[in-house]
Amino acid sequence: MSVIWIILSCLLSFGGLSLSNSLSVNASSRPKNVSVGAIFTLNSTIGKVAKIAIEQAVKDVNANSSVLPGTTLLVDIRDINCSGFLGLIEALRFMETDSVAVIGPQSSVVAHTILHVAKELQTPFLSFAATDPTLSSLQFPYFIRTTISDLYQMMAVTEIVYHYGWKEVTVIYLDDDYGRNGLAALDDALAARRCRVSYKAGISPGDISRNEVMDILVNVALKQSRVIVIHANRAAGLLVFDVAQQIGMLEDGYVWIATDWLASVLDTGFQHISIDNLQGVLVLRQHTSNSERRRSFLARWNKLTSGSLGLSTYALYAYDTVWLLAHALDSFFDQGGVISFSKNPNLQSSAGSLLNLDSMLKFDGGLLLKNNILQSDFVGLTGPVKFNSGNSLVFPAYEILNIIGTSLHRIGYWSNYSGLSTVVPESLYSRPQNRSSARQQLHGVIWPGEAVKTPRGWVFPSSGKQLRIGVPIRVGYREFVSQVPGTNTFKGFCIDVFTAAVDLLPYAVPYQFIPFGNGHENPNYNQLVKLITTGFFDGAVGDIAIVTNRTRIVDFTQPYAASGLVVVAPVKKSNTGGWAFLRPFSLQMWGVSAAFFIFIGIVVWILEHRTNDEFRGPPKQQLITILWFSLSTLFFAHRENTVSTLGRVVLLIWLFVVLIINSSYTASLTSILTVQQLHSPIKGIESLKEGKEPIGYQTGSFAEHYLSESIGIPSSRLKPLGSAEEYATALQLGPENGGVSAVVDERPYVELFLSSQCKFRIIGQEFTKSGWGFAFPRDSPLSIDLSTAILTLSENGELQRIHDKWLTQSSCSSDNTELESDRLHLNSFVGLYLLCGLACFIALLIYFCQIINKFRRAAASGYASDGPGSLRSGHLRTLLSIIDEKSDPSKRESKRRKLDSLSLSESSRGVYL
Repeated sequence: MSVIWIILSCLLSFGGLSLSNSLSVNASSRPKNVSVGAIFTLNSTIGKVAKIAIEQAVKDVNANSSVLPGTTLLVDIRDINCSGFLGLIEALRFMETDSVAVIGPQSSVVAHTILHVAKELQTPFLSFAATDPTLSSLQFPYFIRTTISDLYQMMAVTEIVYHYGWKEVTVIYLDDDYGRNGLAALDDALAARRCRVSYKAGISPGDISRNEVMDILVNVALKQSRVIVIHANRAAGLLVFDVAQQIGMLEDGYVWIATDWLASVLDTGFQHISIDNLQGVLVLRQHTSNSERRRSFLARWNKLTSGSLGLSTYALYAYDTVWLLAHALDSFFDQGGVISFSKNPNLQSSAGSLLNLDSMLKFDGGLLLKNNILQSDFVGLTGPVKFNSGNSLVFPAYEILNIIGTSLHRIGYWSNYSGLSTVVPESLYSRPQNRSSARQQLHGVIWPGEAVKTPRGWVFPSSGKQLRIGVPIRVGYREFVSQVPGTNTFKGFCIDVFTAAVDLLPYAVPYQFIPFGNGHENPNYNQLVKLITTGFFDGAVGDIAIVTNRTRIVDFTQPYAASGLVVVAPVKKSNTGGWAFLRPFSLQMWGVSAAFFIFIGIVVWILEHRTNDEFRGPPKQQLITILWFSLSTLFFAHRENTVSTLGRVVLLIWLFVVLIINSSYTASLTSILTVQQLHSPIKGIESLKEGKEPIGYQTGSFAEHYLSESIGIPSSRLKPLGSAEEYATALQLGPENGGVSAVVDERPYVELFLSSQCKFRIIGQEFTKSGWGFAFPRDSPLSIDLSTAILTLSENGELQRIHDKWLTQSSCSSDNTELESDRLHLNSFVGLYLLCGLACFIALLIYFCQIINKFRRAAASGYASDGPGSLRSGHLRTLLSIIDEKSDPSKRESKRRKLDSLSLSESSRGVYL
């Protein structure tokens, strides 16, 4: 509504300025002149260079016969003195003329005010300096940005922050549409990289005093972040640097990143600027290609200005904007477009009204001209002038500069295509896109205070506030952490690790330990961690396990102690007894082994029965032979020889299996008889899951949630225990007397418990993997630095020394007992049995194929009876007789003599010859 009232006021002021009801240039050919308006602040840093650039571009266009032939381009430049109100007035004035487009506005604030006019009257506005990202929205369809949006500039700032490993930044911004919307774009870009804006300091867009800037910077200095992004204008930005230099905020440890406003100031000249206030500052500047045409224009510029005014990138974009409009108009006329205006039916003056709304004319060819502008594709002073589907210039890129001495040193580039790079973006556009972190590179930087080492980017706030570090008050296992009675002092393994790590930091960490818990039972560690997210604690130190639900809300340091859940249960010494020789094998193993011994005896008997006299005889004798042969192979004492090839193969494989079984049995039995064994009915977490006995866990531990939610053990079976003494009592009582069958707890606690409790042992393997760490708020830089310190403690042996000081106890080390290992089960030998069984199957298959072959030959010779019934019985008798008959050894002997005779004759022939 405010915009409408401004429009009405302007129309009241300029009601006498009207055109005819319809102004048109109906041209079957190109018009002689075409008018374009231009509105910006002539006395500003950008306006000074833009005026010269636009005037030179108009001359060049009119002198070029290939663009707008026969038509003269006229540009009417008007000064709005950086005022949104004046900008609206001048825009309305252009709407009362035959201007087909407007170059400008320069300011994003002015653009937000006047672009409603452009939409209503369908006149394209081409801005070479309004960088507010929100101007590209669908709300302003006739706004065309001919420079790079701040959306990309804030992405470049984010890439720099991420490249140097900083997590938080402070932003000093101009509190208007330009500053606020740029800040919003930066906030979004940082969030995508898990970084954030930790503090926002707005500056009044009008006149601001030195004292006001002083107050802003004092508040900034009290904050944690030392990475400061300044997104302002010339007046406010230079005043900020002047005051920052005065109060020592341009010294070692600070990082200053200025957006492209500072580059435009420095490019136009260092006059009246205290360059000493800018040492070490990083500056972004729009990247333009270093072409021959650009260098030629630079030489021409120096002649025009006599070297008194530098050439900024905004001047180049202003120059290309004129050419962009000329090319679009040329295409507009080629397509038969005419310059004609008509009344807007929405703007009609009522009877007796002093508002001359009829003078506001709509450009009939506005849509066609806008489309031609967006479809333009040519090479200008800045490089390729072409728009993508989002109506932004293609290949947005920035140069990253470092102010050193009296010059700007380029440390690299950023482009939306390749990210950070030390080579010009144009050389990367032809290569495959690669945004990997390994390819993100920048040259060395001289930071504020002439520092060459990259600043850490943060400090503890200098407000005198100490970090509130929550520490659990433990009831049991006080060796890890415990409170000294009557004080807020803590001691223990975890406390010593934390203090040793803090001592390694290159800066002081003011902190105080705050006890957490009632002192009667172990506190809930999940609640301790949640208090960090609320701000009640600035961190937590103690035996805090790093588990999934906690890592979702806080950041942990590098683990300083390995951990994981284990099962501890009572064990008893196993008595060997008179039947100890049966213990090496499980019942299943004994049964399968016995079956295989008999099976092998039968297979060998089948394969040897026809050819071996030792496997023939009465049925009773053959049965005894089978049993004796199979059992005697256990001791390699079988006296029957195998003569068939298949029998020997089967026996060879079986003897190998027997060798392995004998060796394993002997080793296991030796261990049982010579080493004292411990026995427990519980075999691990799986046996606990399948049982129904109660299970103990430590009060406050994450073990309860893991056992109930992840393992699926009912909560009714879980019993909380608070100390090592309660562990021992509950385990000794057992489930029958109100105790527990086992305790599930983290390994460090269990190892400390077992160092003095010799009746219990860890059963099975560790079934979770985790560690203990110190907890801090998300994205806290302290967690990163302490992680590095913990790694240093681990490497130099200090961490082990602290561990030995608090946790090494060995009262049970002299008890040379071992927990009984599992028996040898069938699955350990299944491969051997399968191999042996397969050999038997193949041998039997070959044997029976031979038998069937003989049977067929016998049946073919007419050996069976004639009748059908007798035929079937005759075949069966023939088959059985073939299986049972003894193979004639004379045939083999005859064959052997023939071979010997043939060999003898061959040798005699050789002697004769």
